[in-house]
Amino acid sequence: MMGILATSVSSQTTSLKNNLFYDVTLTPNIGIEQKIDSLSTIQLFYGLHPWKLRENRRLRHWSLMPEYRYWLKELFHGHFLGIHALGGEYNIADMGPTHIRRHHYEGWYIGAGLTYGHAWRLSEHWNLEAAIGAGFVHIAYNKYENKHCGRLEDSGRYNYFGPTKLALNIAYLLGKRKICEAYKQKTYNTQSNNY
Repeated sequence: MMGILATSVSSQTTSLKNNLFYDVTLTPNIGIEQKIDSLSTIQLFYGLHPWKLRENRRLRHWSLMPEYRYWLKELFHGHFLGIHALGGEYNIADMGPTHIRRHHYEGWYIGAGLTYGHAWRLSEHWNLEAAIGAGFVHIAYNKYENKHCGRLEDSGRYNYFGPTKLALNIAYLLGKRKICEAYKQKTYNTQSNNY
């Protein structure tokens, strides 16, 4: 009779992912997350929306979001806490509330915040991940008339406190989950069998 005590050890140290909420805004995006120790990872997300939606209506922007994550029990599975930074540029017109739609805004932003999230294993390689974040963003803007070569009406900067992140990611984990023997004990039946 043989008894085996085995533990699951993951050789999956890298995850490639896509934010489905970003896809809804027709913004191509990609993220990569890398293990740095037994319960910590770093992630980098990039999104780019380079085209006009129609004449005088646009949601052009690019964004970059690095993040440190601490996983409470296991890498790439369960609850995690994080610290993220964010930055990018934007060119927005005819979007949002009426008083904003009448104008065209261009500028940049930079900020940081805290993250909470959870990851669910769908299979050996696929995960579904949800995350929210809140923090501070410093925004610089130029405000123009919303027409071709519209005149500059205002420029300035302001500080924002509030939600900074909303993600529903589908992730692909590279590598395989391995089962290794942590402890192995053999016992033998000393009784003789008579046939």
